[in-house]
Amino acid sequence: MDSDMNTSQPPASLSPSTRDMLARVSTATLSTALFKRGLRNAFLSGVGALNPRAPRMVGEAFTLRYIPAREDLDRLEVFENWEHPQRKAVETIPPGRVMVIDSRNDARSASAGGILITRMMKRGAAGIVTDGGFRDTPDMRTMPFPVYCRVPAAPTNLIHHHAVDINVPIGCAGVPVYPGDVVVGDAEGVIVVPAYLAQEVAEEALQMTVFEDFVMEQVEGGAGIFGLYPPSPEARQQFSLWRAAKSR
Repeated sequence: MDSDMNTSQPPASLSPSTRDMLARVSTATLSTALFKRGLRNAFLSGVGALNPRAPRMVGEAFTLRYIPAREDLDRLEVFENWEHPQRKAVETIPPGRVMVIDSRNDARSASAGGILITRMMKRGAAGIVTDGGFRDTPDMRTMPFPVYCRVPAAPTNLIHHHAVDINVPIGCAGVPVYPGDVVVGDAEGVIVVPAYLAQEVAEEALQMTVFEDFVMEQVEGGAGIFGLYPPSPEARQQFSLWRAAKSR
């Protein structure tokens, strides 16, 4: 793989079919598909879903970057400025995008709260992720909207965070996130897929999922994993027969 060539590819628009495939596979399976392509650092370790029953999250990244707050700059009146990056990001995120916030793994104060996140939900965003904390989490635990963070954090963001940039490359939980990367979230966590790989990774992960369903059925029936996972030629033949019988 020519990494210099691939990373220079412009972000591709996420097609409805690719979005649908990604919504049907787990972050675990996507992690393996990315590992096959040499990508090891894609899963946001330590970031979890506030409401695991919320819809699966799939969308292109729309980023917000924080630096440490400074007392003479970060006062409550800054929110009166319509150009404040946090507020502007909430009001400009396109439908179908996932807001990914670089909070420097600092959860001492909130990256955002219930009002702003509800506003993004109403605007058609696909979800929100931070490597810090969110406030108003008791309410967000029941929202039909994908919200991922490290821990709850009641203090306002201005205590520790200063918003500086919208839609620039960031780091989130130690993972590089470029605007337009495809962000997928399930009950296990969040993974980032480079935009140019999204379709081929989605297609492979969907096929991997079918095979893993076959393996799980065999293991639940008492089969051992040797010669099954990974499969021997005999197991591959058995899988083909199983797949035909299941119309999958």
